[in-house]
Amino acid sequence: MKGYPEAVSRLIDAFARLPGIGRRSAERLAFHVLRESNDEADALAHAIMDAKTKIAHCPICWNICDATHCSICSDARREAAIVLVVEQPKDVLAIEKAGSFRGIYHVLLGRLDPLAGVGPEGIVLQPLLARLDDSTKNAQSVAVEELVLGMNPDLEGDTTALWIAREASKRGVRVTRLARGLASGSQLDLANPGVIADAIAGRTGL
Repeated sequence: MKGYPEAVSRLIDAFARLPGIGRRSAERLAFHVLRESNDEADALAHAIMDAKTKIAHCPICWNICDATHCSICSDARREAAIVLVVEQPKDVLAIEKAGSFRGIYHVLLGRLDPLAGVGPEGIVLQPLLARLDDSTKNAQSVAVEELVLGMNPDLEGDTTALWIAREASKRGVRVTRLARGLASGSQLDLANPGVIADAIAGRTGL
């Protein structure tokens, strides 16, 4: 026997393409699925298909949602003039858990990384600039007055923040960033709610 059956090899290859999953981890996941009952395997397959077919990006903030717009952009109680820019949808969840931010968001779905070939066209920057230029493209059709930069405090995050700050300043929009209560090199979604709340309260000009 030269290798696994074709179906098993394809399953291993599929798992191995996931971020952070090496070949050996992919094999363990594949054999875990094989040990599961058909019902549990079907549940996994349906969960994946539901996520792919029912989840989209909010056309305003680009957070993930299962409706026409996300619940935050649709909430008239939020301060739509204040937009907090983050890298990923998981960052929105981390900040919302702190419960101290009442503005809205913009999710970049990445960050500038010239060494990896990711430029401004590789993340969701143009829709952000459109929100600054045209209030009708922002939630509640409110003009953006303050842009809070919430990228992760590392080289790529700072590069992205400086690019956005420059473009926002050209448009006369006030730019702030989360206070450096977040440790340099840390990940926003790993910070505890107290640290995030302090960082929001102590945001500074850029």
